[in-house]
Amino acid sequence: MNIARRLTLAATVSVMAAFAGASFAADKIVIGTEGAYPPFNNLEADGTLTGFDIDIGKALCEELKAECTFVTNDWDGIIPALQAKKFDAILASMSITPERKEKVDFTVKYYNTPPAIAVPKDSPIKEASEAGLDGKVLGAQSSTTHSNYAEAHMKKSELKLYPTADEYKLDLANGRIDAVIDDVVVLSEWLKTEDGACCKILGTLPVDPTINGDGAGIAVRKGDDALREKLNGAIAAIRANGKYKEINAKYFPFDVYGE
Repeated sequence: MNIARRLTLAATVSVMAAFAGASFAADKIVIGTEGAYPPFNNLEADGTLTGFDIDIGKALCEELKAECTFVTNDWDGIIPALQAKKFDAILASMSITPERKEKVDFTVKYYNTPPAIAVPKDSPIKEASEAGLDGKVLGAQSSTTHSNYAEAHMKKSELKLYPTADEYKLDLANGRIDAVIDDVVVLSEWLKTEDGACCKILGTLPVDPTINGDGAGIAVRKGDDALREKLNGAIAAIRANGKYKEINAKYFPFDVYGE
C-alpha cells in the first residue's frame, strides 16, 4: 500500500468491551491516530490498525467499558482535526510538550522513550552529536518533537523534513540523506526489518524536557476534563492489573513506560 493511501484511508477499528448484564449504553469514544508510525501505530495493507498505541487504546476502552472507534489522520493535521471534533482523543505517540499543551489537554504519560540517530551501516559518522553531524543531511518527520530537537540541537546539520517516517526511512536506505532522528524504539524496530537492514543506531540523544516533554500522552480537547480523567483512571488501572505489562511484552523486551 502506498503512503498516500495509508494516510488518507479512513480505516476504522471498533472495539466493544464485554460487559455482561449491563443495563445502560456504553460510552462511545472516537480515537484519532496516524497509522504510519510502527511499531506504535500502523495501517496494514488489509486496512487494519496495529501497534502498541492501538492495543493500549483497546485495553483502555475495555477498562472503561466504552465503545471505541479508531480513525486515521495525517500527522500534520491531527490536532486541528481533534479541535474540529472529528474525533474525541488522539492516541498516536504524541509527546506531552508545553507547545502542544497550549492547544490540547493531555492525560498522564503512557510511555516515555528517548530520541536517537540512525545512519547507514557504512556511514563515516562516528558520533550522535551536533559536532558528529556537522555538514550532514539529517532527516526527520515534520511537526514532531524530533524535528524540533534537530532544529534546536543539530544546527550544524542540513535538516530535511518529511510528512511521514516511512519517507525518511526510504531516503536513508537509498543514500539520499546521511542520518535520521526519531524515537529509539521506532528506529530499532525498523532496523529489524528487511528495509531497515541498511542501517544502524548511531546512538541515543540526551532528552531535552522543554522539547521532548514528559513522555507520550493521550490528547483531548481543551476543557474535556471528564474524558481526560476517565482515561487517566484507565491508564492507572491497566498499569496495576497487569494488562499494560502484557501489551508491553508483546512489542518490547524492556519497560517502555520509562521513569
